[in-house]
Amino acid sequence: MTKDYGPQIKDDKLYEDLRRDGMSKEKAARIANARAAGTLNHDSRRLEKRTKAALYDEARMIGIRGRSKMRKDELIDAIRDEG
Repeated sequence: MTKDYGPQIKDDKLYEDLRRDGMSKEKAARIANARAAGTLNHDSRRLEKRTKAALYDEARMIGIRGRSKMRKDELIDAIRDEG
C-alpha cells in the first residue's frame, strides 16, 4: 500500500516509485506534482511548436539539470524522458 506523503505531494504512488528508482526527494516531488496537475502529459507534436524559453521554463519546473546549456531539441528530449 502506498504511504501518504502529506498534502505537499499530489501523487503519492508516483512519488514513491520515483524515489525507489533513486530520484531525489525534490525532483520526485516536482514530477509527481506536475503529473497530478496535468502538466507532464505532453503531446509530442506540441513540444516542437513551443519556444525554447517555454521549454526551459518547463524543464526548470520539473527539475531537469543542465537545462541552461541545452539546445531546444535537447530540452524536448529531456522533457519527454521525464514525462
